[in-house]
Amino acid sequence: MLAPPQSVGILGGMGPAAGADFVRLFVEACTDYLQSHGEEVRDQSFPEHWLVQMPIPDRSIAIQQSAADVQDPAPHLLQGVGRLAALGVRSVAVACNTAHVWHGQMQALFPQLSILHIAEETARHLQRQGVQQAILLATAGTYRTGLYDQTLRAHGITPLTPADDGVQRLMQGIYEGVKRGDLDFAARRFGEVLAPLLDRHGPLPVVMGCTEIPLALPRAREAEGALLIDPSRILAQALARRAYEAH
Repeated sequence: MLAPPQSVGILGGMGPAAGADFVRLFVEACTDYLQSHGEEVRDQSFPEHWLVQMPIPDRSIAIQQSAADVQDPAPHLLQGVGRLAALGVRSVAVACNTAHVWHGQMQALFPQLSILHIAEETARHLQRQGVQQAILLATAGTYRTGLYDQTLRAHGITPLTPADDGVQRLMQGIYEGVKRGDLDFAARRFGEVLAPLLDRHGPLPVVMGCTEIPLALPRAREAEGALLIDPSRILAQALARRAYEAH
């Protein structure tokens, strides 16, 4: 029998749909964990988990622009993690890829917590699968900081990315599509970016390095049959393991 699970936290709001979807992924990950360990799946088997949804300033804009009127996401991220810490959680998952640019600040201010790193968890997963190259779809801010590029390369994986016009289409799909509730538009934009990458590089794994890309890309005709890697799902699985195993 498993020991009682620990309380864990999820920092969302970037955007809200991605945060809400992460809770679904976490519950699925907990169900899979319980079943794989021969445990009964019942309400009382799931960990206490807290979701903090906050209107956090845009991460990509903060990275790309240095104007005085651009809000810094860091204080808001730290405030959110602080609220989770006050609730007694032991581990935290941040439901936004780009927000992990500030992972070091969050972890340094709250050393008592284990703040999971989405790019690190994804790179380890791909490395275990023997992946050596992967297509990376992400936000302009994530590309600019090298968040995934550096982490994937450190695990022996070469990231393959779209040209500038492809990045612009990804951002259109995220901001004018997913964030506005138009998933069909987002799927078209994402598919337009993915198709030439698959044509050029072949059927490689596709890392959906923005929490909002998985909400629409699977709808795209160009994504049919592609090996889509959802870092949010991988992060949710890691958070479930922390809840059940970190004692």
